[in-house]
Amino acid sequence: MNIVIILPDLGGGGAERLHINLAKYWVSLGYKVDFLLMRKTGSLLNEVPREINVIDLGAARIRQAVIPIARNIRDIKPDIILSAMWPLTSVTVIAWVLSGKKSKLFLSDHVILSLDSVNNINVPLFFLKTLIVSTYHFSSGIIAVSNGVKKDLCRLGNLSDKKVKVIYNPIVIGAPVNKNIKSNRELWGVDSGKKILSVGSLKYEKDYKTLIKAIALIRDHADIKLIILGDGPCREQLKQLIANLELERNVSLPGFYTNPYPWYRSADLFVLSSKWEGFGNVIVEALGCGLPVVSTDCPGGPAEILDNGYYGDLIKVGDVVALADAIKKSLNRTHNATLLIDRAKKFSVQEISKQYINYFLAR
Repeated sequence: MNIVIILPDLGGGGAERLHINLAKYWVSLGYKVDFLLMRKTGSLLNEVPREINVIDLGAARIRQAVIPIARNIRDIKPDIILSAMWPLTSVTVIAWVLSGKKSKLFLSDHVILSLDSVNNINVPLFFLKTLIVSTYHFSSGIIAVSNGVKKDLCRLGNLSDKKVKVIYNPIVIGAPVNKNIKSNRELWGVDSGKKILSVGSLKYEKDYKTLIKAIALIRDHADIKLIILGDGPCREQLKQLIANLELERNVSLPGFYTNPYPWYRSADLFVLSSKWEGFGNVIVEALGCGLPVVSTDCPGGPAEILDNGYYGDLIKVGDVVALADAIKKSLNRTHNATLLIDRAKKFSVQEISKQYINYFLAR
């Protein structure tokens, strides 16, 4: 089977990483995989194995991608096309039609589009709905990474329940440790105390302001250190908030790391404070290291991953006091690491990859 994956680039986001994980596994099964990227850039480019061809479409704008995608589809003649991240998904439909529709086309969405369009990409809801309705129905199938994403997508695009398949994100469970792993002191800057980790882009929807304010409420009652791994447009705002609350000793923003597992393995607690999430890869990564989780009960995947609170604590979005209380309680409880790791295995690359292939073949 020849599979083409179409993405904007290979930046450090969860959607980009999951497609690399899928591609690696499919190649190990003997499939041929090509990436078509609008721009051949991103911190994850080095994660792509040599066996996978990465093609630069040279498209600075989304509308410039139509002809290059169509041309490459005709040249490669793939069996399966998997396109992710709207509006590239809708553009791929147009390019696929121009190419002659000789391949199966699957579209994949990883965010709650109705919220993302308003808060991140500044696209009017009417335009979003119109483009989805006019393109998504033509595809061979549609993949949503959580039931929350599916519900939102079906409502936006007037799509039938049978048209959209929920397949959770594939996560590398127990990723190998770098031989040159740093000590806890080098990672955290402290010798003792409770270590709290959060991982994700420094963006509005991650709501790190609420998490930092929660740390301010409990720092006088516990020796704690919060590290937020990631980068993004809210970095300066968060640094200013940390300074205003005099939390320089308790909160650190080291930046983006392609391998966050040394922090997962040395932390005492993982916290996700998002206003919404498509899925929540980082929760599964934490569980896979036996790390307890506190998460907001936000729209999207977290409650689905944590089975409505069975595998971790869920609290109200934006509630600083509730988040602070949940962090304190979780740090003082004993957790069953084996139970958490077993839950993470449900989202392994091997398991999820099979679901993708079965869906491709069934459509």
